Amino acid sequence: MESPTSTFALLEKARTGDQEAMSQVFEQHRRRLAVLVHFKLSPRARGFSEVEDVVQETLLRAFRDVGRFTYQSPGSFLRWLSSIADHVIIDRVRYQGRERRAGERVPFRSESNPLGPEPADTRTPSRLFAQQEAVERLLARLEALPENYREAILLAKIQGLTTQEMAERLGKSREAVALLVFRAVKRFRELQGSQA
Repeated sequence: MESPTSTFALLEKARTGDQEAMSQVFEQHRRRLAVLVHFKLSPRARGFSEVEDVVQETLLRAFRDVGRFTYQSPGSFLRWLSSIADHVIIDRVRYQGRERRAGERVPFRSESNPLGPEPADTRTPSRLFAQQEAVERLLARLEALPENYREAILLAKIQGLTTQEMAERLGKSREAVALLVFRAVKRFRELQGSQA
């Protein structure tokens, strides 16, 4: 039986108009999405605010298009969010350095724009700061790993690929991929312990 907080259960509730379920499913995936976005952005564009901007725009687009999403497996929602993030990043690169035409960006409600929509994220500044610090610590540990370990963790733990899918993508045997993931996670935990 599906847990009432599983991605599938929350998405089913969200389809019936339950805004709290939609917020909860986005919150469950926000941190993993931020990590993916961080590594998808070029090193020059990796400032945390840039990552958070891409995450926020990704979630806004996902909210708008959630009716088009079809649940296939436990990792399918994150893969869908990741593909939306790819489009957001491509759009940002495409229009970088150019003046944006009026109406391309959604200006959120603020003092200067009182009629704009509310941002999806209405958490307190202290909670946002704490979450930002947690993401930055996670990113620092991932950056400290050798590239092959970091890639293994991103594919297995962030994107949720199976060892077979990873083996096909990396051109290795399932056993070699499983060992690589085991060693990467072990090294990641060692880094976590040394930072505590």
